[in-house]
Amino acid sequence: MTQLEGILAVHKPAGWTSHDVVAKVRGIVRLKRIGHTGTLDPEVTGVLPLCLGRATRVVEYLQELPKEYHAVLRLGYATDTEDVTGNVIETADEVHVTESEALAALQSFTGRISQVPPMFSAVKVNGKRLYELAREGKTVERKSREVTIHEIEMTDFHPGDGYTDISFRVLCSKGTYIRTLCVDIGRKLGLPSVMVKLVRTVSAGITEEQCLTLEQIEQFMKDETLHTRLIPVDQSIQYLPRHTVSEEKKDAALQGQRLSARAVEPAVNSSEPIRLYDINGNFLGIYKQQEETGAIIPVKVFS
Repeated sequence: MTQLEGILAVHKPAGWTSHDVVAKVRGIVRLKRIGHTGTLDPEVTGVLPLCLGRATRVVEYLQELPKEYHAVLRLGYATDTEDVTGNVIETADEVHVTESEALAALQSFTGRISQVPPMFSAVKVNGKRLYELAREGKTVERKSREVTIHEIEMTDFHPGDGYTDISFRVLCSKGTYIRTLCVDIGRKLGLPSVMVKLVRTVSAGITEEQCLTLEQIEQFMKDETLHTRLIPVDQSIQYLPRHTVSEEKKDAALQGQRLSARAVEPAVNSSEPIRLYDINGNFLGIYKQQEETGAIIPVKVFS
């Protein structure tokens, strides 16, 4: 059987934790070394990239890429979890918001914003995850963190009986809590609000269309064709610049030795990570230029 190594794009179903999905796939592919690139809450569906085998070594690079979500927020009430699974803690007598007011509120969140992580989140405070404390009925002070909203657009506006639903698409940096964004948008409009639906449509540059269901993964595994559906490691990090090492220095690169900058083309002119290939196009790993010496040194070697 072909060894499985690469990125497996999974469509996470509702009701599963990200850990559940990893455990299920681990059982299907009979591989221990699997990592995911960003947790999704149980009720959230969509793109969950899994790194199989040595691909786990690029998880940190995949996590740096922006993520896209399609969300629905409801104006009119709030819960302790910021989504519909929680207990209602506030309601509005009336909801009077126009479409143009909602649009202006959404657009005001473009750029760098500050968020306070919700109590029902996996952030650790003094060694304990916030959701563990929340389940004990405790509330602790959380430090705000800066995230970036690259794009946000309203996709639907639906006034209802006693509430109003706003659907939107958002492209954001890692660490952005969409539940909290929904609450903050409501606060901007002077109303309690809650997230009622969330789908992750892009993660690590992978779209929903590229994802496989758990049932498809099982079938491809039975057919022994799953390896053809994996995204190669180097393709998953193609935002890193591509460079080539000379034939005579290929072995030195694979052995983790320092390379003279002259051995790599095109010239490397920053200390940011690069993808390094041999002259035949084989991926050798992630390297970078050492600031002090200018030498090209290994970060992650894929021999």
